[in-house]
Amino acid sequence: MDRVHARVLDGMGLICLHSAHFSKIFKRLMGTTCNLKWREAGERERIWVIDRAHPIAEGLGEYFEIPHAEMYGEPFDIPQPDELVFVSWFQGGEVFRSGCCYHRGRGKVFYFRPGHETHPIYHQGEVLKVIANAARWASSTRGAAPVFGNVKPLEKL
Repeated sequence: MDRVHARVLDGMGLICLHSAHFSKIFKRLMGTTCNLKWREAGERERIWVIDRAHPIAEGLGEYFEIPHAEMYGEPFDIPQPDELVFVSWFQGGEVFRSGCCYHRGRGKVFYFRPGHETHPIYHQGEVLKVIANAARWASSTRGAAPVFGNVKPLEKL
């Protein structure tokens, strides 16, 4: 995990899907427990695209639906996202920040809620489009590496 953490800080992108919110690397990068509410009832999920101009939302409409999903609900113990792209609504009434972007060091991290081991969510076109868009977004570089440490003055002291 230390090597992955260092690589993200050095500029590698990381995409965390569904239950990866509880992975060691995601919790370390967030600095929180990443706990949330959940329910397995196969209910409908409507994912609202709240930042339609974001590159991860490219090619999507105002929302899309997943017919059978595991509910994740607020509170979700994560830091305020740098950019919030998606918010989910579930048939049982809960809402959830389901598309969260972060910058950690020079790296980009995207968390996307949809997924489940028994529902065919990763075969749905909109979900695949989000994952492909996220891969392009997370892989883009953010310029030259910053300079840290002891430096000589620019002017004579």
